[in-house]
Amino acid sequence: MNIQIFGKSKCFDTKKAERYFKERRIKFQAVDLLRYGMSQKELTSVARAVGLEALVDWKNPDAALLQYLAYDQDKLEKLLEDPKLIKTPVVRNGKLATVGYCPEAWGSWE
Repeated sequence: MNIQIFGKSKCFDTKKAERYFKERRIKFQAVDLLRYGMSQKELTSVARAVGLEALVDWKNPDAALLQYLAYDQDKLEKLLEDPKLIKTPVVRNGKLATVGYCPEAWGSWE
C-alpha cells in the first residue's frame, strides 16, 4: 500500500486518520494541504475516485462561490488555488481515494 494523507494541521479528522494507520502499523505519507497543496494530477485523480462535490468543504464560507462556476475544470482550478476549500482528510491509495474519516473504506484496502 502507498497511502498519502492530505490534511490540515488543526483538523481533528486528519489526526484521527493518521492515528488509524499508525495503530495498524501501515506506513503513510502525511502532507499538509495548506502548506504544500495538491498537484493538479493528484486532485484530478481524487475527484475521479470520489466525485468533485465530495471534495468540497461546504462548511467553508468561501465554498459558496464554487456553486456559481459552470464547469468542473473551473471548480478544480479554484480548489487548486485555494486548498482551504478541500474537505479533509483526503486519503489516497493509488487510484483509490476517500474524503473525510472513512475507516470502513480503508479496512477494505488492507
